[in-house]
Amino acid sequence: MQVNPVEKVNLLDFDRQGLRDFFAQIGEKPYRAEQVMKWIYHHLEDNFENMTDVGKALRAKLEASCYIGPPKTMFEKGAADGTHKWLLGMDGGNAVEAVYIPEPTRGTLCVSSQVGCGLNCQFCSTATQGFNRNLATSEIIGQVWVAAKYLGNVTHQNRRITNVVMMGMGEPLLNFDNVVKAMSLMRDDLGFGLASKRVTLSTAGLVPMIDKLSESIDVSLAVSLHAANDELRTELVPLNKRYPIAELIASCQRWIARKPRTSITFEYTLMKGVNDQPEHARQLIKLMRRLPTCKVNLIPFNPFPGTRFERSEPEVIRAFQTQLLNAHILTMLRRTRGDDIDAACGQLKGQVLDRTRRQAEFRKRLDEDAAHAA
Repeated sequence: MQVNPVEKVNLLDFDRQGLRDFFAQIGEKPYRAEQVMKWIYHHLEDNFENMTDVGKALRAKLEASCYIGPPKTMFEKGAADGTHKWLLGMDGGNAVEAVYIPEPTRGTLCVSSQVGCGLNCQFCSTATQGFNRNLATSEIIGQVWVAAKYLGNVTHQNRRITNVVMMGMGEPLLNFDNVVKAMSLMRDDLGFGLASKRVTLSTAGLVPMIDKLSESIDVSLAVSLHAANDELRTELVPLNKRYPIAELIASCQRWIARKPRTSITFEYTLMKGVNDQPEHARQLIKLMRRLPTCKVNLIPFNPFPGTRFERSEPEVIRAFQTQLLNAHILTMLRRTRGDDIDAACGQLKGQVLDRTRRQAEFRKRLDEDAAHAA
């Protein structure tokens, strides 16, 4: 099978069924696809010649028709606390970031789904860059592949990556098909073999797609809430204007009804004087009582240049958490990680050829603020 190199197919774009279908198209038995899949994800091999139990003729055919192409690492850096960040190059000068966060009992990889983000959440560094495009399946699962290769991760043995969270750059549900295929590879025993509770998708609240997700794949759900009243949430998360809190909570109730043994995590970034007061905690308690099996993850705000927000004081954060715990709301406080390499929550900034003009507007505002200060 002679194929022009520019027409070669990236095997990282296929989930298991897609890979079986591709092998059938090139005249091969579908089980051969599963042999190759194990080499790609268990052995992290990208050279067909090294796939020793694959016949020489098939290896030559694969070399001619396809390739295994994870994103190229442009830059990688480790933090003092063990956090590690990769800047991964895409086409046209774009790049995304992925972050690995090691803890005593697990290792979590935070993965991006888009180049930039179009939702413009006010407290997020990624939002200042604007939006360029969705990532392909190969570019999403490729982030896991690159990190696993670097870390020496071995599926089912030396599992350095125990959890993957779709919490990097972008809104995953706006790239639904590619994200679901990538998550299926994270979960597949011939892929990275992660349990459903160890693959988490975080959304700002695209209600119809939350319903679709619950019907499409068994993964965990996290919701970026950040405020429990519509006025404030619309200011912080503009998507709330389209899908207000009542609709969002109703979709979460449907999720729980379909998956009664699962729990949804509500992410709440605490910003000084914005959403960290006792009245805000009371509003959140009232809301969470409608979802008694769910939990809250409190996140101290991570400042970035040009932001108008500040991190809440430690005693305010503790008081907010105590108020929720006293109301019997399961509440965790996320420890800030990777600050010294800008790898903390909400800080990811790749390289985005912005199609929304938001980057230019943000820079103009920075310049105006600097001129005013001078």
